[in-house]
Amino acid sequence: MEIGVYILAVLVLFLVLKILSLPMKIIIKFIINALVGGVVIFILNLFGVGIVLTWLTAVIIGVLGVPGVIIVLIMQFLF
Repeated sequence: MEIGVYILAVLVLFLVLKILSLPMKIIIKFIINALVGGVVIFILNLFGVGIVLTWLTAVIIGVLGVPGVIIVLIMQFLF
């Protein structure tokens, strides 16, 4: 009975790792987009653009990257 539990645990662990391996590529892509977007915002704020970071702008920039920065800039100038 003990061996069956260990085998089941290893199978469950394998399935969980298999499921998580695909989304990790997406998470890494979001992290890279967020870093690039953050660097672009930092550089723009050095030149006096003054983009305010809120949770909404952070999500937009994190998901879209540089196009997200452009969208946030347009939204800031419109509103």
